[in-house]
Amino acid sequence: MNSIKSVPARVLSRRGGHSLEAEREQFDKSQAISISKAINTQEAPVKEKHARRIILGTHHEKGAFTFWSYAIGLPLPSSAILSWKFCHVLHKVLRDGHPNVLQDCQRYRSNIRETGDLWGHLHDRYGQLVSIYTRLLLTKISFHVKHPEFPPGLEVSDEVLEKTAGTDVNNIFQLTVELFDYLDCELKLSESVFRQLNTSMAVSQMSAVQCRLAPLIQVIQDCSHLYHYSVKLMFKLHSCLPADTLQGHRDRFHEQFRSLKNFFKKASDMLYFKRLIQIPRLPESPPNFLRASALAEHVKPVVVIPEEAPEDEEPENLIEISTTSTTEPQITSDLFEQTFGPPNGVWDDRDAQIESLKKEVETLRAEMEKIKLEAQRYITQLKAQVNSLEGEVEEQRKQKQKALVDNEQLRDELERLQRAKQDSDRSQRLCAEAEKKASATEIRYTKLKEKHSELINTHAELLRKNADTAKQLTVTQQSQEEVARVKEQLAFQVEQVKREAEMKLEDQSVQMEQLRQELDARRDELEQAQRSLSHAKQAGVELSAQLDALHAEKEVLRRSVSEKECELLSTRGLVQEKELQLSQEADKATREIQELQGRLLEKSNQEQSLQQKLLDEQFGILQETVREAQAILSDAMAKLDDPLHLRCTSSPDYLLSRAQAALESTDALEKGHAQYVASMADAAGLVGALALFAHLTGDTIVNGSATAHLAPTDHADRLTETCRECGQRSLEYLEQLKDRQRLGSAQLGHVQGALRGVLQLAQELRPKSLDIKQEELGDMVEKEMASTSEAIEDAVRRIEEMMSQARNESSGVKLEVNERILNSCTDLMKAIRLLVTTSTNLQKEIVESGRGAATTQEFYAKNSRWTEGLISASKAVGWGATQLVESADRVVLHTGKYEELIVCSHEIAASTAQLVAASKVKAEKSSRNLARLQECSRNVNEMAANVVASTKSGQEQIEEKDTMDFSGMSLIKLKKEEMETQVKVLELEKRLEGERVRLGELRKQHYVLAGGCEDAPEDGEARPAPAPRRGILKKPPIAQKPGLGEP
Repeated sequence: MNSIKSVPARVLSRRGGHSLEAEREQFDKSQAISISKAINTQEAPVKEKHARRIILGTHHEKGAFTFWSYAIGLPLPSSAILSWKFCHVLHKVLRDGHPNVLQDCQRYRSNIRETGDLWGHLHDRYGQLVSIYTRLLLTKISFHVKHPEFPPGLEVSDEVLEKTAGTDVNNIFQLTVELFDYLDCELKLSESVFRQLNTSMAVSQMSAVQCRLAPLIQVIQDCSHLYHYSVKLMFKLHSCLPADTLQGHRDRFHEQFRSLKNFFKKASDMLYFKRLIQIPRLPESPPNFLRASALAEHVKPVVVIPEEAPEDEEPENLIEISTTSTTEPQITSDLFEQTFGPPNGVWDDRDAQIESLKKEVETLRAEMEKIKLEAQRYITQLKAQVNSLEGEVEEQRKQKQKALVDNEQLRDELERLQRAKQDSDRSQRLCAEAEKKASATEIRYTKLKEKHSELINTHAELLRKNADTAKQLTVTQQSQEEVARVKEQLAFQVEQVKREAEMKLEDQSVQMEQLRQELDARRDELEQAQRSLSHAKQAGVELSAQLDALHAEKEVLRRSVSEKECELLSTRGLVQEKELQLSQEADKATREIQELQGRLLEKSNQEQSLQQKLLDEQFGILQETVREAQAILSDAMAKLDDPLHLRCTSSPDYLLSRAQAALESTDALEKGHAQYVASMADAAGLVGALALFAHLTGDTIVNGSATAHLAPTDHADRLTETCRECGQRSLEYLEQLKDRQRLGSAQLGHVQGALRGVLQLAQELRPKSLDIKQEELGDMVEKEMASTSEAIEDAVRRIEEMMSQARNESSGVKLEVNERILNSCTDLMKAIRLLVTTSTNLQKEIVESGRGAATTQEFYAKNSRWTEGLISASKAVGWGATQLVESADRVVLHTGKYEELIVCSHEIAASTAQLVAASKVKAEKSSRNLARLQECSRNVNEMAANVVASTKSGQEQIEEKDTMDFSGMSLIKLKKEEMETQVKVLELEKRLEGERVRLGELRKQHYVLAGGCEDAPEDGEARPAPAPRRGILKKPPIAQKPGLGEP
C-alpha cells in the first residue's frame, strides 16, 4: 500500500483556533487513511466505504481542498494501477461530492492532463486506460463548468434541459455536439476496458478484473443520462431544421446507439455488475427522428443502484496473507520489461512459462479464496453448533437446579410426614406425592442422560467434518508453497478451534460427571426417603379410602366446571364473531369514505393546479410578447440616434398612413387588455393586439425619423422628439404590463397623444397640391410623356450632329475620346427612349385595367397623387436628357467639364428610377410591360455607368500630367516649395469644406421648393441640378467632389 506524504503546509495553515484544532486533525487523519486505503497499488477494486468517507469529507468541508492536498502528493507516475484508482475515486467524487468539488478540480486540470499524457506515452495496459480516463475526466469538468445547469451527476429534469437549450437553433446544435463528444469519451473508456478483458479471457469474479470493471459503474450512470438528453435534443433539432441538414447528427447518434447497446449487453451478462447495479435495456432500434410522434415512444433509461447494507469496520481475517512483498517486485519487473523490453531484446520460452505460471497463480488464488470462504463458513457453523450445545447444557443445568429444588421440597415433605406420623390421612397423601415426584425425577435423569449421549455423538460428527475439511485443504494446497503456508495457517486455526471445542467438551464432561455425582447423592437421599415412606405406608392405607372419596367428588365437580366453561366459551365465541364482523364492516365503510374523500381532494387540487398552470402559461406568453414588443420599440428608438440611419428617407404621406394605422391599433389593444383583465385565462386577444401595436408603432418611429431627415430643421427636431416620446410612452405602458399588480391599471392615453402628435406633424409636412384642375391631369400626363419623347429624340439628333462635327474638327486621341463619349451618350439616349416608350405602354395598360367604366381623365383625377408623381418623373427625365446633351456639347468643344457629364449621367439614372417607381405603383406584378420596364431600367443604369466610365477614361487620356523634377532645387528652396504647397492644400481643403456646406444648404432648399405651391421656373442654364416636382420627395444624387485646381 502506498504511503501518503506528510500533511501539506497549506492544510496546516487553515487550522486556526484551539477549539477546532483537534476536530480538524481528526478529520485530516481520517481523510488521509481513507485516501491511502482507496488509492493504492493493489490490483483490486476500490472499496465502497473508503470512497464514501472521502465523499462525505467533501460535504463536510464543502469542497475538495483536503482531497487534492493529499492527492497531489501521491506517486502517480510510479504506478499505472495507482493512477487508475485515482481516476476512479476522482470520478466518484465529481459525481457524488459537494458541488464546489467541480471548481476545485478545475484548478487541478493541469495535474490530471500531465498524468494522462505520461501514461499515454508508455506501453502499459493500465497506462493506456489511464490516458483515456483522464481525457474523459477533463471533458467532464469542461462540460459542467461551461454548463453549470448540469450537475456532475447529470441528473436534471426535462424542464431544466429545455431551459438550458433555449430557443436558439445554434445553441441547441452546439449543445447536442458537446453531448455527443461527452458520450464518445464514456464509450471509448468502456470499449478499451472490454477490449483488454477479451484479450486476457478474464473472469469478472477475479480481483484484477474487478479493478478494471469498477469504474464502469459510474460510466453506466453517465451514459444513461447522456443518451436521454441526446434523444430529447435530436427531436428538438429535427423540429427546427430540415432532415438533410441533420444527416451527420443522425449517423453519429446511430453509431453511438450501437456502441452503447453493446456496452450495456456485455455489462448485463457479467456477474460482477448484477449485484451492484441494475442496467437498463435499450430498444432494439434507435428512435426515428424523422417522425415527431416517436418522441412519445421514447422511454428514459433508468439506472438503479441496489440499497447496500452498511459496511462495518474491516473484520480481522482469520488467515493473514501478505502478498505485498511478492507482488510489488513482480509488478515493477513487468513494468520495466513492458517499457524497455527483455534483456538483449529477445523473448524466450521462459516468458511464456512465466505467463502460464502467473495465470495458474491467479487461478490458485481464486481457489484459495473459495477455500478460505468455505473454511470460514465451516467455522461459523461449528461456532453455531457449539453455541447451541452450550444452550442445551445451560438448559440441563436449569433442570438440575429444578431437580434440587424438588428434592428439597421432598425433604420438607418427608419431615412433615415424620412429624405427622400420627395423622394417617395426611401421611398417606404425602407419601403418594413423594412417589410421584421421585418417578418424575427419575424420568428427568433419564432424559439428561440421553441428551449427554446426543452431545457426544454431535461432537464426534464435528470432529469428522473437521477431518474432511483438513483433507480438502491438504489436497488443494499441494501445488504451491504460498498455498501450503496458507494451509498450515488454516490447519493451525482449525486445530485451535478443535482444541477449544475439546476443552469445552471436557468442561462439559466434567460438569456431567458432577451432575452424575449429584444425582447419585440424590438417589441415596431418595432411597432413604423410600425407606422412611415404607414405614409411613401402613399409616397411609387408611388415608387412601378418604382420598378415593375426595377424588370422586373432585371429578364430579371438575366435570360440572368443564361443562360450564364449554358453554361460556361457545357464547363468548359467538359474541366475538359478531363484534369482529361489525368492526370489519365499520372499517370497510371508513376506508371507502376516506378513499372517496382523498379522490375528491386530489381531484380538486389537480383542477386548481391546472387552473394555476393555465394562468401562469398565459401570463408567460404575455410576458414573452411584451419583451418582444419592447425589443422592437427599443430597436426603433435606437434608429433615432443611429448615424447609419441618416441616409434613410421617407415621405410624410407614408408616415401619415403608418401613424394612423398605429393609432387605430391602440383601440384593439385597449379591447384586448380589458378582455384579459376580465378573464386572465385567455391572453390571445391581448397578445395579438400587442404584437400588431409594437410593429406599427416601431414602423411609425422609424419612418418618422426617416421623414425628419428631409424636413426643415424646426419640423425635424419636433418630429424626432415626438417619435422619441411616443417610444418612451409605449415602453412605459409595456413595463406596466409586466407587473401583475399594475397590469389592470395600465392606460394608453399618453401613447395615443404621442401618436396624434406624430399625425399632426406629418400632416404639416405633406406637400401642397398642384395648382392644376383635376380634369387637366390626364391631358398633362400624355403631354409630358410626349414632350419627354420629343426631348429624347432631339437629344439623339444633336448627339449625332456633334459626332459628325467632332470627326471633322478633331483627330487622334481627342477624336477617339470624343467618339467614345458621344457613342456612350447615344446608347444612353436610346435606352432612355425605349424606357419612356415602355413606360407609356404600361401607363395605358394601367389605365385600361383600373378605370373600369370611367374615362381616362376621371381615372387620373381619382389618382391625382400618383398622376402628379408620374408627371414630375417624366419632366425630370426630359430635363436630364437635355442637360446631358448640353454637357456633352461643351465637353466636345473643350468649354465644359467632364464632371458635368458624370453628374448628368447620375441625374438621368435617378430620374429614370423615379419614373419606373411611379409606373410600378399601379401596375400588376404579373404584367409583361412591367417586366420589360424593369429590364429597360437596368439597361439605362448600365448605359449611364458606361457614360461615366467613358468620361473618366477620356479625361485621363486628355489631361497631361506634369513630371515633377526637383533635382535642381536647393534644400531651402525645397522647404519653401513644401510650405507653399501645404498652404495651397489647406486653402483647397477649406474651400472643399465650404462647398460641401453649400451643397447641403442647396439640398435643403431643394426639398423646401419641392413641397411648395408652385413650380420653380425651369431654366437649364440657371440651375446645376434638376429640381424634382412637387409630390415626390426624392433624395438627390451624391455630388462629385470638385477638382483640386481651377480649369
